[in-house]
Amino acid sequence: MLKQYVEAIEKNNIVSKTDTKGIITFVSDEFCRISGYTKEELIGKNHNIVRDPSVPSAAFKRLWDTIKSKQTYKATVKNRAKDGSSFYVNTTVTPILDKNDNIVEYIAIRYDVTSEFMLKEKLQEKQKMIFWQSRLASLGQMLANIAHQWRQPLTELTLLNFTMKKASLENDHKKVLQIYNDSKNIIQNMSNTIDDFTNFFKPTKEKKYFSITQSIDDALAILKRILKKEKIDIEIQCYEDIVLLGISNELSQIFINLIQNSKDAFISNKILNRKIKITVLKKRDCAVVKIVDNAGGIDDKIFDKIFEPYFTTKHSSSGTGLGLFMSKMICEQGFNGNIDIKNKKDGVLFILKIPI
Repeated sequence: MLKQYVEAIEKNNIVSKTDTKGIITFVSDEFCRISGYTKEELIGKNHNIVRDPSVPSAAFKRLWDTIKSKQTYKATVKNRAKDGSSFYVNTTVTPILDKNDNIVEYIAIRYDVTSEFMLKEKLQEKQKMIFWQSRLASLGQMLANIAHQWRQPLTELTLLNFTMKKASLENDHKKVLQIYNDSKNIIQNMSNTIDDFTNFFKPTKEKKYFSITQSIDDALAILKRILKKEKIDIEIQCYEDIVLLGISNELSQIFINLIQNSKDAFISNKILNRKIKITVLKKRDCAVVKIVDNAGGIDDKIFDKIFEPYFTTKHSSSGTGLGLFMSKMICEQGFNGNIDIKNKKDGVLFILKIPI
């Protein structure tokens, strides 16, 4: 009966045996099918005949270190078939010991996960594409913010230029000097705006320690003109200035996205007394940031969809449906945290939890 069990396993699974040096001594029919080699081509050859060259040598070192220490090795392995195509297998390699506890051979049992792995890769590629689309959408919003922030100082410069001309014709040197200094300050502020936006979109991926409150301040600096124009009151309550390891700009992007959403909701719902409160606190080993507004909340019918890519309740000219999706991705993938949402009495509450 044991022989029948062994035959059943070998016929229906991708099985191979090697000696202690990795030379193949047995392969199952399934191994031949997936690899494209015949038994004659495999037996007597080193098992690295199916090794994919793109797999780093460190992975094979881990394999040999594990099985030589008489431990079972488990991993998903990328192999290369005879025709050059790749296949993925979940692999379990077990050392076989004699009565003296010496290794006499290794047996490996695998099952094919190529289709699942390829689907996962496609989903990851799609997710990356959506993420970069959302970054471009954010860049468009930022450029609109620059235009908005520059509109008022450009108007001021136009008026100052006219006044300077008049003072010059009247030989009022004191007035000319005052206007010159005022103009220089305005130009410096405009230059600082460009620096803020340039630094924000630097393509750096180097993780550094940064303060959450500084990240919030950076976001508010980007949005200050819009917040002033729309008469939105921001209250910040920080119980502890918490330092995180990551990319400060990415966390600022989350704050910008959430505040922009609140701003749009204020306008859409015709809210006059517009308030956003940001609370920063520490809970066990996590930083918790709560962002709550009084913009009217989210309809229960769409509550479960708001983090989906391209889902938006806004007009196509003012919303891409990528802001909340992007925020969720940054929180989960950039900071190993999570973002939650709750409807409150007169608004919505976003809760960010990020491990410290």
